[in-house]
Amino acid sequence: MRLLHTSDWHLGHTLRDQPRTLEHARFLGWLLTRLIDPVDPPDALLVAGDVYDSANPPASAQAMFYRFLSAARRLRPQLDIIVTGGNHDSAARLDAPQPLLDALDVHVVGGLPRHGGQLDPARLIRPLHGPTGAVAAWVVAVPFLRPADLPRVTGDGDPLVEGVRAVYAQALDLARARRAPGQALVAMGHCFMGGGRLSERSERKVLGGNQHALPPDLFPSDVAYVALGHLHLAQAVGGDDRIRYSGSPLPLSLAEAHYRHQVLQVTLRGPDLDGVLPLYTPRPVPFWRLPADGPQPLEAVEAVLRALPDAPATQPPWRKPFVEVRVQLDGPTPDLRRRVEAALEGKGVRLVRLDAQRSGDGAALADGDATADLTQLTPEAVFRRRWAREHPGEPPAALLKAFHQLLDGVAAEEDTP
Repeated sequence: MRLLHTSDWHLGHTLRDQPRTLEHARFLGWLLTRLIDPVDPPDALLVAGDVYDSANPPASAQAMFYRFLSAARRLRPQLDIIVTGGNHDSAARLDAPQPLLDALDVHVVGGLPRHGGQLDPARLIRPLHGPTGAVAAWVVAVPFLRPADLPRVTGDGDPLVEGVRAVYAQALDLARARRAPGQALVAMGHCFMGGGRLSERSERKVLGGNQHALPPDLFPSDVAYVALGHLHLAQAVGGDDRIRYSGSPLPLSLAEAHYRHQVLQVTLRGPDLDGVLPLYTPRPVPFWRLPADGPQPLEAVEAVLRALPDAPATQPPWRKPFVEVRVQLDGPTPDLRRRVEAALEGKGVRLVRLDAQRSGDGAALADGDATADLTQLTPEAVFRRRWAREHPGEPPAALLKAFHQLLDGVAAEEDTP
């Protein structure tokens, strides 16, 4: 059987107030064509979290998600569709329409399901049907887990990591009890695995930060494939081909401009993984980092920008390339932004980041474009910048831990219906 594994759509995302709506629409349209591929149609679609960019997404983003689900079900009536919540999503918002989604046979797990105050692992487990319609695999669909979701585990290990391990172990045990010989075992998760490569400008460190990176041995060898979300760069975890991040389908910051964005086509043969094939997603809007070979003095940068071709008369606004301009300065330059914008006049691009570097050490100048970066920074990056203004060195580990606990508390409040 074949699965399509995708994640981190971030519907409703903006890049310095520039909407990504039409880019997302192009991606979802492309994804629908993959669902009806005449040669290799998938038997199941797995969406591993961060459907939305925020816990309170705009109505347009929600409408886009539900239009996609409706179209997918109309085009592929028998397709298994499994969606889990991510750290950007509101668990309550994803779970609220489940009675309607049940009618479409779309299984969404926004938050960890409970019954009588205890984990209800049956809600995490779904059969996946192969091309003949028979059950070919079982999926354990675990959403993003916040510390408050985790059971208390005693012992020598990290309590958060061991709490996650306990959730997966309980759900996997139930899936093993239900599957028949020859059926595969698949897991889903939205988390940070040890050894994963972060994109610092657009990914939040989760589960208390990188000190709680999850170990790959959460997933025993009988799990044929693990469909992960959270990291925007498609990658295998620790060189293990069966534990994969699909990555985001679009760049969510300039730092991701060089990524090969994709969804993953996963082939299972009986209980085993047979292969993983990347399907590269379209990029309808270019991302440029100028000058291409790194920061240069302002006069040289202005020349590069003025040499850009003028905007075509028929270019729609949403097609304009996103541009990061990189400048090397000897000191504060109060008119930096004005000069860069003047050089870009009529070029049909969107300036979304101005990266001003100090000559010699490559450090960013605080007065180069401080406010322009803010919308692209993670909460921890903002915290670290504030710390650096008044204190030498790195913030203490205990303080960072307390900061992440506050973030988790805010996220839990956002999920309260």
